[in-house]
Amino acid sequence: MDLRELRISLGLTQLECANYLKMSLRNYQNYENNITKNIAKKNALFKKLEQYNNKFSQEAEYYTNIITGNDLKMLCMSVKNYKKRDCFKSLKSFIDNDLSGKICILYGLRRTGKTTLIFQLLNELPYEESAYIKVQTKDSMSSLTKDLKELFKNGYKYVCIDEITLLNDFIDTAAVLSDVFSMMGMKIVVSGTDSLGFALSSRDELYDRNIMIHTSYISFKEYFKVLNINSIDKYIEYGGTLKIENMNFDDPEFTLDDISFRDDETTRKYIDTAISKNIQHSLKNDKDGMYFNQLRTLYDNNELTNVINRIVESMNHEFLVRIIEEEFKSHDLGSAKNLLLHDAPEDRAYVLENIDKEKVTTILKSLVEIKETYETKVHVTQDHIDKVKSYLKVLDLIVNIPVRYESGSRDEYYVFTQPGMRYSLVKALVYSLMKDSYFSQIPETDKLYIIEKISTDVKGRMMEDIVLLEVSKSINKNKEAFKLKFDLGGEIDMIIYDRETNTNKIYEIKHSEKASRHQIRHLIDQNKCQYIEKIYGKTIGKYVIYRGENKIIDGIEYLNVEEYLCAL
Repeated sequence: MDLRELRISLGLTQLECANYLKMSLRNYQNYENNITKNIAKKNALFKKLEQYNNKFSQEAEYYTNIITGNDLKMLCMSVKNYKKRDCFKSLKSFIDNDLSGKICILYGLRRTGKTTLIFQLLNELPYEESAYIKVQTKDSMSSLTKDLKELFKNGYKYVCIDEITLLNDFIDTAAVLSDVFSMMGMKIVVSGTDSLGFALSSRDELYDRNIMIHTSYISFKEYFKVLNINSIDKYIEYGGTLKIENMNFDDPEFTLDDISFRDDETTRKYIDTAISKNIQHSLKNDKDGMYFNQLRTLYDNNELTNVINRIVESMNHEFLVRIIEEEFKSHDLGSAKNLLLHDAPEDRAYVLENIDKEKVTTILKSLVEIKETYETKVHVTQDHIDKVKSYLKVLDLIVNIPVRYESGSRDEYYVFTQPGMRYSLVKALVYSLMKDSYFSQIPETDKLYIIEKISTDVKGRMMEDIVLLEVSKSINKNKEAFKLKFDLGGEIDMIIYDRETNTNKIYEIKHSEKASRHQIRHLIDQNKCQYIEKIYGKTIGKYVIYRGENKIIDGIEYLNVEEYLCAL
C-alpha cells in the first residue's frame, strides 16, 4: 500500500497522515529501545544466574559445612564487642609468624570461649581469604581434606575448623593437616571440646607439629576482665565458664543451659557432658584401644561418671580407692556440723545432728549421680583412679599444689580449677537439707544461719585453694608457693619462698570482710616463725588476704583478695 492509498483508507488529510507516520516511527523506535534494554537486562540476569550457578555448583562440591565471604563476616560480627581472653595473643601470634608444618590447636572444656576466640581471630583476617568450617558427626577426615584442597585451590589461606574432634577418625589421622595443608601455606586453626582427644593426637599423630592453646583454666583476673565481675564470691560460685552468670535466675528468657553451675542439675549435666563424655568420647574413638585399658570396664558399664563425680566431691582428699569405695558422706555436711558445735548451748548447734542424715545423703547422691559400691558392677582399683587422675590433669581440671610438713615430708594437694563445679555441690547439699522434715521445721533465722555457715565454710576453703593455685601459676621459676603444716597442729595457708634470695613471705587466707586477732595467731607464733626462718630464710613480709580493705595492723598487712589476685 502506497502513501496515497494509506491516507484514503484511514480518511486522513495529507498533514494528518504525515503526523501519524511520525508517531508510528517514534513508537517503533521506543519499542526497539525497550527491546534493547530488555535484551541487556536479560543478559545481565543470565550473567547473575551464571554466577549463582557457579556458586551453587562450587558449594555442591563441598562435603562439610563451610562458611565464607559475607556470611562469615556477619557471623563474626556477633562477637565484635566481646573482650578478648589472654590466650588470644598466642592465637594471633600463630597467624603472624612463619610456622610451616604446624597447626594451632585451641582446646578446652565447653563454654570456655573457643568459638568466640575463632570469630575474634577471623574478624582480624581478610574475609575473602578466610573460611570457617563447623564439623558435624557425619563428617570424616576424608571429606574434610577434600574441602581443604578445594579451598586452597580457590585462594583461601586461613581456615578455622570448629569441633574437629567430632570426627571419629581424628585421633588417628590428624597429622594430614600439618604434614600436607600447613606445608602448602595454609594457616589452620582447629578447636574442640574434646581436650583429651587433642592430647592423645598430640602425643602421636601431631607430635611436634602443633601449637596448643588451652582455654579451660580461667583465672579470677581474666574472669573479671572478660565478664567485668569483680567478686571472689561470684567467681567461687560460677567460675570456670564464660557464660553470663550474673543474670536474673527467674528471667524466663534464659534457659538452664545458659548457666553451667546454676544448680545441681546443670552442674551434673556439665560434669557429665564436658568431663565424663570428653574422656569417654576420646577413648571410644581410639581405634587401637591403647588408651582405654583400665577404664574399659567402667566405661562399658556406665560407671565412669560415678568415679569422676566421687573424685570431684572428694577433691581435697587423696586419690585413693577408699574414697570411691567407702560409704558416701558429704565432707561439706560433716565440716558444717562441727562448726555449728561452737554455737552451743543454742539449739541450732545441734540441728545437723538431728536431721535424717541418711535421707539427706540419699537425695544428694541422686542429684550428683554418685553410687555406693554395692550399686556398681565394677570393682574399682587403684589403677582406675590413677588413670582418671592422669586424664583430669590432661584436661587441666586439677593442679597439684605442694604441701610441706614440719617433719620435712611432702604431700600431694590437688586443687580443682573449676570452682563453680566444686561449689555446686554445696547448692545440692542445701537443697537436700531443705527436703529434710526436721530441718524444714526449725526457725527461718536458724535455717538461714546454718545455710550461710555451710556456704562460708566451703568458700573459705575454696578461697585458699584459688589463691594458692593462681599464685603458683604466676610466680617465676625461682619461687615456690606451698602450704605448710605443723606437727602439733596449725598451718600457714601459703608461703612464697624465693630460692634466689633465700627469703619468704607468709600468708593467712580468710574468707572474711573483717580483720581479727584470731586470723594472725600463726603469723605471730614465735615457734612457728622461728622454724620458718630456719628452713626458708628471712621472713620479709606477713600478710592476711581477706575480703576487706587494704590496711596495716601491728605490722601485718591486710590485702583485699580481689585486688591481690588482679595484681598477679
